[in-house]
Amino acid sequence: TGGLAQDANRMTSSKSRFSALNQQVLRFDEEEIKPLRDAERTTLIRHFRNALAQADIVILSDYGKGMLLDGVAGELISICREADKPVLVDPKGRDYACYSGATAITPNRKELGEAVGRAVFADDEIVAAARELISAHGFEFVVATRSEKGMSVVDADDARHIATQAREVFDVSGAGDTVIATFALALAAGADRVIAAAIANAAGGVVVGKRGTARLTVEELTGALFRSHGSVAHKDAILDAAAAARLVATWKDEGLSVGFTNGCFDILHAGHVSLLHAARSQCDRLVLGLNSDPSVRRLKGPGRPVNDEHDRACVLAALASVDAVVVFEEDTPLALIEALKPDILVKGADYTIDQVVGAEIVQKAGGRVVLVDLVAGKSTTGTIGKLRAGSTN
Repeated sequence: TGGLAQDANRMTSSKSRFSALNQQVLRFDEEEIKPLRDAERTTLIRHFRNALAQADIVILSDYGKGMLLDGVAGELISICREADKPVLVDPKGRDYACYSGATAITPNRKELGEAVGRAVFADDEIVAAARELISAHGFEFVVATRSEKGMSVVDADDARHIATQAREVFDVSGAGDTVIATFALALAAGADRVIAAAIANAAGGVVVGKRGTARLTVEELTGALFRSHGSVAHKDAILDAAAAARLVATWKDEGLSVGFTNGCFDILHAGHVSLLHAARSQCDRLVLGLNSDPSVRRLKGPGRPVNDEHDRACVLAALASVDAVVVFEEDTPLALIEALKPDILVKGADYTIDQVVGAEIVQKAGGRVVLVDLVAGKSTTGTIGKLRAGSTN
């Protein structure tokens, strides 16, 4: 609580939400709306300066309760500018002059329209309104949230519109806070504003599908990014067993079926790609268990693998048919299958079901084992043999 400034003369806001059929229909607030007194303002500014030294970026969330009235917002923005710290504002009200000099503001569509004195709906109307505010108040850019239409990132010279992923909305409580917090975190981590907005947009889409002011997990955000952009950065699909288990649990909570296959995948060839494509056709999400380098050497002998586990994992994670790659050290993927609990286990038809490692585990849990046809004449061993013989056939 070292960063909290307490005020004995102000009641803590209390919000009561009423839901019907899992949808919020009413909210009842008990609170006081008044500006800070001089002593409270001095305390707030002191706490802010102390905390700023440890911050990479600052968020001012104006809930319209009075804390940022009477020039407080402007003073905080000036302090940030002096410290060369970017500051984002989630605004309230119709007059944004009090936020002048902020790096960016994040109004929703309705708030943006109120700030410029007219309703805005279409892309060009959003862009025109955002640029009007940029010109008037010196913002570097505006991020406008637009509900089912996603988000728009607008500066003086460019505008990008990011579509949202359709999903059922249960509760919008805290969605705006999630969006600006995720956006700020991505910016502070070095993402450009468009990528940061895409990540924040996905985060907002997750939390509106939950009930109450729910937290967002890394696995949920990763899953949302996979759904909306494929593998946004394919290295993010390379996971350890624990992270993969959490991601699989998230997928299952969303009603998605999860498949699993495994192998060495040393020199990727058409047979591998065909098998993975067939495996992915059996499920909504496919996890690939990849033998580690020591495991491949024990199974295939000296001189293998040709490609190390990092390179193999990167190539496989870049395939559209693969949603996650997990490297395992054991000779078989049994422990990994036990941890992930996939719904579908896929192997090549050169096996019989009783030979497939993990088949019994999956079947006992109500899952399926699927054997897919292989591409004749395609193998890593055959490819290596051709290379050694100097053949291109």
